[in-house]
Amino acid sequence: MTSVRLRILILALTPLIVLMPLLLLLGMTRWTADYDKVLIANVQSDLKIASQYLARLMAETEDELDAVARSVEFSERMSGRGGAPLPYFEKVRADLGLDFVYYLSQDEAEAAGANWPVIAQASRGQGASEIDVFANETLARLAPKAAASVWIDLIDTPAAVPTERVAEGRGMVIHTASPVALSEHRGVLVGGRLLNRNLDFIDTINDLVYLNAAKGGARQGTATLFLDDVRISTNVRLFSDVRALGTRVSSVVRAQVLGEGRVWLDRAFVVNDWYISAYQPITDSFGERVGMLYVGFLEAPFTAAKSAAYWWMMAAFFGVLALSAPVFFWLARGIFSPLERMTKVMDRVGAGELSARIGPVAASGEISEVAHHLDTLLEQVQDRDKRLRRWNDALNERVDERTVQLREANEKLEQTFRQLVVSEKLASIGEITAGVAHEINNPVAVILGNVDVMREVLGPNAAPVATELDLIDKQVARIEGIVGKLLKFAAPSDFSDYKQDVDLRPLVRDCLVLVDYLIARGNIEVVDDLENVPPVRFDAGEAQQVIVNLMMNAAQAMNGQGRLELVLRPEARDGLQGVALTVADTGPGIAQGALSSVFDPFFTTKRGEGTGLGLSISQTLIQRAGGTITVRNRDTGGAVFTVWLPST
Repeated sequence: MTSVRLRILILALTPLIVLMPLLLLLGMTRWTADYDKVLIANVQSDLKIASQYLARLMAETEDELDAVARSVEFSERMSGRGGAPLPYFEKVRADLGLDFVYYLSQDEAEAAGANWPVIAQASRGQGASEIDVFANETLARLAPKAAASVWIDLIDTPAAVPTERVAEGRGMVIHTASPVALSEHRGVLVGGRLLNRNLDFIDTINDLVYLNAAKGGARQGTATLFLDDVRISTNVRLFSDVRALGTRVSSVVRAQVLGEGRVWLDRAFVVNDWYISAYQPITDSFGERVGMLYVGFLEAPFTAAKSAAYWWMMAAFFGVLALSAPVFFWLARGIFSPLERMTKVMDRVGAGELSARIGPVAASGEISEVAHHLDTLLEQVQDRDKRLRRWNDALNERVDERTVQLREANEKLEQTFRQLVVSEKLASIGEITAGVAHEINNPVAVILGNVDVMREVLGPNAAPVATELDLIDKQVARIEGIVGKLLKFAAPSDFSDYKQDVDLRPLVRDCLVLVDYLIARGNIEVVDDLENVPPVRFDAGEAQQVIVNLMMNAAQAMNGQGRLELVLRPEARDGLQGVALTVADTGPGIAQGALSSVFDPFFTTKRGEGTGLGLSISQTLIQRAGGTITVRNRDTGGAVFTVWLPST
């Protein structure tokens, strides 16, 4: 009855079980999508803050350097009244937090402006501040200490674009130039702030974004400055106390940000974990994309939050389901009782007690009517059972009679099969005889006659060509040997149950002579590896029939072009010593779907040729001798037939 209760419960709760999960799935999918959008919006806002800070730092550097260029002290130093200018430049560099400061006259500035657009703009009277990339040699002339510290060894990073570089020696610099317009000096004051390994710069960005109580909250965020695709300043950790300097961005991010110039707003794998990430391209004063600014926060806490929400919703769903089931059983117990009686009666009937009945039930309505109809059906079933038993007895008698008839028909079928075996043998003999006797015997008779005539006519004069005439005699003898083999093959030994110890090695070579005409007609190479093997108990004629059939099939499969491989060697199977013969060709092989049917009677791949009984008969002969025959396709092309026979 448990199954009935379960089915009714499922029937009643199906809307709850099906619809509620669908609604939950739709709701959670929509919530997840909105949640992800919020995360992307947050990281986009973080990127905006970081970008604004970089822009502000560039603007402040320009303003501070411009203030120095306009200062009285700078004017006095340049006129020589306040002391030497070089110590003053060193003081300005230290006060402004720059890595180098130097002055160019107007002519020098115009010359340098060909290489640096920032200096060119300042030489025209307008200050400028841009991101520029300095070669290490250039940086060494301006700031030797900075040039020495700029080198960063590249770390092999999964998913990055392959590179042969091992280190990054260029410097990314906030390159600033301010015009100088003094009465005695006109030129450009140039300064630069190196961003490589500038941890104060990157940590300030991180503090602005992720340690801001109003915005950052508890997010675990990181910030990075890239030169090309290499991290040159970052607070991403490679290990707990090692920053991931020298690691590289993935090829996907590089292609979008540096290749296409588009901002990346998506999840990305950063060094050793997944982050909600934002990457923005950085362009230099030439308008070229030379690096990226990155901010991102760890995805794991938010993934955990989403998982927790999923589990909470699932727990709530199963809780509602668990509460609904008992309530439903309590309401439906009036239905279960009569159904339980019906189930017990059906179990008794199923066990063979056809006289079992439900009887009257207390419930009224449809349940009572069902019980009454079921009892009526059981009466009919019991009556039909009695009639079926009588019919069964009569049917058994007819089955016995039919069995006798089938046995007789089977004996006739076996006789027919024996006749088909003989027919296949005769078909093979006819094909060989037609190909050899007709094509060879008639010309041989002519050759023999003409040789005899030549000897008679020439008499003693035949001595100069005696060798050639003897050679003709030998070839005729070889032809007679082939004909002899054909006669042996045609010996009526089929199904004679005569077995003898057969040495397969010379038998295989004899079979090669029989099919030599078929091989010689094309360009078929015969490769044999025939070892000395123990004899097998088999009828020699039947063995010859099987081997010739396999050789002919192989030659025909190759269409006169290929290699016929014959391997004969001892092989033990299931503890029995035996001999294995392998016949392989280099033809197209056998279709995969036909491999299981090649030994079926009348199955053939050569429509209109043969009877399709050759392999079937070969299998029967081999099995009757206690052996097996199998087929498979080679990986290099062609089919391989293996015949195994137990040795004596």
